[in-house]
Amino acid sequence: MATWNSRGLRGSTLEDMINKTNDKYRASGLALIQKIPTPITPVKIDQGTRHITLAYFDQKSTVDYIGAVQGYPVCFDAKECASDTFALANIHEHQVEFMREFEAQGGVAFFLLYYTHRDFMYYLSFKQLLVFWDRMKKGGRKSFRFDELDPEGEIAPVPGVLVPYLENLARDLDGREKTDE
Repeated sequence: MATWNSRGLRGSTLEDMINKTNDKYRASGLALIQKIPTPITPVKIDQGTRHITLAYFDQKSTVDYIGAVQGYPVCFDAKECASDTFALANIHEHQVEFMREFEAQGGVAFFLLYYTHRDFMYYLSFKQLLVFWDRMKKGGRKSFRFDELDPEGEIAPVPGVLVPYLENLARDLDGREKTDE
């Protein structure tokens, strides 16, 4: 059983930024996206602050976020990376399977990557992830390098929006419609 310790809140800054972005998208009527909490069982609670300091994960989580954007069901996960190499061990088999099933039902699955050392945001489509994932499954690299990413996935800054991923999602959807024709 995996444990969680409050000193290891990796990714919480990115999640805070995404949560604020999603609040803005909701207020603007552009999207309704919710953070999916990971179910935990508390083991230790600091009596002074009443904060959980040690807990066990109850079950495997699927993705960080799920919702709808202009009628399209979406799910995505947020990951931070401190180097130019992203280890696929940061993505779990059950997450890939959930995303595969989600897309089979007509939804759109993707990852939002934040390269902290570059201060660079990236939209990784599920299709693009599968290229790296399948390569790993066939005995290839267990990671992908920054220079392997399609430059189109860069999330361009937008004033007043911390993680403006909707334009990238629109490009992803446009690409799907073109391949369906």
